Amino acid sequence: MSVNATAQLVTVGDVQLAGDVTVPESAVGVVLFAHGSGSSRHSPRNRAVAEAFQRHGLATVLIDLLTTDEERLDALTRQWRFDIALLAGRLAGTIDWIRAEPTLTGLPIGLFGASTGAAAALVAAAQRPTDVRTVVSRGGRPDLAGAALPDVAAPTLFIVGALDAPVLELNRQAAAAMTAPTQLRIVPGATHLFEEPGTLEQVTVLASDWFGQHLGARR
Repeated sequence: MSVNATAQLVTVGDVQLAGDVTVPESAVGVVLFAHGSGSSRHSPRNRAVAEAFQRHGLATVLIDLLTTDEERLDALTRQWRFDIALLAGRLAGTIDWIRAEPTLTGLPIGLFGASTGAAAALVAAAQRPTDVRTVVSRGGRPDLAGAALPDVAAPTLFIVGALDAPVLELNRQAAAAMTAPTQLRIVPGATHLFEEPGTLEQVTVLASDWFGQHLGARR
């Protein structure tokens, strides 16, 4: 598989966000990652999922929604990790950047959010209803999207570990609050981070199939 991988600085408002962009040959869509607190674009788990999407003909954009200085301070104070409005605004700005980026322009956009990043993805989808084709939430906190949930137009897949009981209930409540088509898939034997053997692979299969349905990914 031939791919074009580049590091990018994405300007959103008055900040520059570091990102990694990978575009496979004949890409049919693009998935923008919104990772949760304590993770980053360098996460081996995020990169493993991204590589699987690329094999399905999807370009991937892994972006850090906080600057290096903000991440350093947030690790001490937790000042921004639950600031969903800030994170969603930066995600929406990255969507605008994707629309203008020559290697990505014209590709349908999907969002893949984990933990608090899932809430940011849903709010951004509500803010960019004509740009975001679909959303996948992995072990997400969609409840933190609050009043934006009914405004999400994109079909949304919620993936939750069977042993992550509190988050599973929050996902059920969030899905019930939405007007867009939703689906809840539960991964047996998985906890919040899908660290159990084989569980992250199940997430990847579920998400790849969903993006294939809504973005036209190759199988």
